[in-house]
Amino acid sequence: MSVDLDQTDEVTNDFDDLDEVADERSVSLFEGDEGGLEYAQRHALVTLLKQRFISARTHPRDWQVLVEHERVIRSRLNDLFLDLQVDPTREVAWKRQAFSETGGRFPTLLHDTAWSREETLVLVHLRDRLRAGLAGGDARVYIDREDIVDYVASFRPTHATDEAGDEKRARNAVVSIVKAGLLIGSAADDRYEISEAVEPLLPLELLQELLEALQKATGTEPADAAETAEPADLFEEDGE
Repeated sequence: MSVDLDQTDEVTNDFDDLDEVADERSVSLFEGDEGGLEYAQRHALVTLLKQRFISARTHPRDWQVLVEHERVIRSRLNDLFLDLQVDPTREVAWKRQAFSETGGRFPTLLHDTAWSREETLVLVHLRDRLRAGLAGGDARVYIDREDIVDYVASFRPTHATDEAGDEKRARNAVVSIVKAGLLIGSAADDRYEISEAVEPLLPLELLQELLEALQKATGTEPADAAETAEPADLFEEDGE
């Protein structure tokens, strides 16, 4: 399974660095500048290009600019064969590769790579826990690192003998998901907040297919299956 995994750089507050020198009333920001966007709009656009997603929580100033200038930012992304996706309820925005109506392929800036087996299992578990927590009335949903590692271990085939290697891959998968911004916290933390971006960002049908394939291949069911939703409920799409 492949999804677009953008290179995610550490978020910086360069708004603050340039606010003093950039006249946001002018669209000309440097010598020979032919751009048509103001500084704040350009900043939001660059953040969208660099990051997997922006949200009201992770990038509050960029999110506000996007809300106020969605049409012009969408237009600039379209010029790059990218489509802007916005979830106003969860206050999350992200980009996707645009597809030709004739079936042709456009040039792309995005780097597609496959989620690993362990990363996929982590994402499935996070979405399950997020939906259960929000349904239970939690404003924010948290999860322990060991809970995630144990869930991944529940899919270990009965014939697998490299438990140490399997555990290392599971822990590395957690780090990868933290770097992707879908677990909020430091990679060294023992407990994380699950980002609400998990639901709108993930290609859920492909995750379901892969989860089912993993279950068939390993002959296992998750250890906590009795406490989690059935696959049909786990991957049910919200009406949007």
